[in-house]
Amino acid sequence: MSHNNRIITIANQKGGVGKTTTAINLATALAAIGEHVLIVDLDPQGNASTGLGIDRRDRAVSSYDLLMGTRSVDQTVLPTAVPNLSIVPSTMDLLGFEMEIAQQPDRVFRLKRALQEIALPYSYIILDCPPSFNLLTMNAMAAAQSVLVPLQCEFFALEGLSQLLETVNQVRQTVNPSLDIQGIVLTMFDARNNLAQQVVSDVRTYLGDKVYHTLIPRNVRVSEAPSYGKPAILYDLKCAGSQAYLQLASEVIQRERRRKAAA
Repeated sequence: MSHNNRIITIANQKGGVGKTTTAINLATALAAIGEHVLIVDLDPQGNASTGLGIDRRDRAVSSYDLLMGTRSVDQTVLPTAVPNLSIVPSTMDLLGFEMEIAQQPDRVFRLKRALQEIALPYSYIILDCPPSFNLLTMNAMAAAQSVLVPLQCEFFALEGLSQLLETVNQVRQTVNPSLDIQGIVLTMFDARNNLAQQVVSDVRTYLGDKVYHTLIPRNVRVSEAPSYGKPAILYDLKCAGSQAYLQLASEVIQRERRRKAAA
């Protein structure tokens, strides 16, 4: 059963760039303005699940079961403390996924197929990928319509970005011709740091309007929030980080509106 949902993969093959933080806070911000949102946690570390307060003991079924085809989305989904936001949690079982289905001809399309069977109408489905380019990320890119890339404002940012754009190109040519870049979001921005300012200007020069206007600042409250099992937006709505994620959500929605109008 296919719905008019937007499936966005949040990907960067480098760890520590604010990927999961972006996934849960963007999802929370979208839910806060009335969108029905589902996160699928595809990272074996399960940080998105933990950051949304899902106890490991409550993850009897997970995205692993979804990918193995033994459970549907509707059988794996859990509510979170955020109204309108649900999650398919992840477990360490995902570590074995690649080995177990390496020989299967449909190995790249497992997630895509599972998401086509959803009974509940979600307006946004956000896929949180592991920080590497493996079969889990490949499944996410094959299933999504667009990729949102969190990029840390640091010296090697552009190098990592060109690798990622190359990967997206390969996916487009091989398994998902309609995949596009939803946008690049610059994270962990420190206004006092000249290098960070330089990275922002380089990335904007290189990618123009693919880069969101919103900069996500380095923010203590945002980094504390996951240890309380809450998105920053619930933990401290007024902090600079939460405000930035709300701004980012409105930019994402504006882009989606423009895309629909152009289609």
